[in-house]
Amino acid sequence: MKECIFCKIVKKEVKSKIIFENELIVAFEDAFPVAPVHILIIPKLHIDSMNYVKEHHKKIFGEIYCTIPNIAKQLNIAKEGYRLVLNNGINAGQEVKHIHVHLIGGKRLQKI
Repeated sequence: MKECIFCKIVKKEVKSKIIFENELIVAFEDAFPVAPVHILIIPKLHIDSMNYVKEHHKKIFGEIYCTIPNIAKQLNIAKEGYRLVLNNGINAGQEVKHIHVHLIGGKRLQKI
């Protein structure tokens, strides 16, 4: 299997504007933003989708969700609000088979 684009970003083989990184996760600007702020937060470990999340991944997902408020504050969208999206599978719009959370904000978003 060819390595996915997000794994290449993790390995710094593909350039991306990284805004946060630690030993477990990376957050970077989406290449095709849908709002003024559109960040992708991914685990460094390749996990295709939610269908492959296991009990031993708890620390990774805790890290993702506990880091999001800090990123939102850093990007000045915490006070006005932001949306989190995690697409799972092709019918949900998941285009890259590497689990990722979209952090979207910086403007008033349509209700869903």
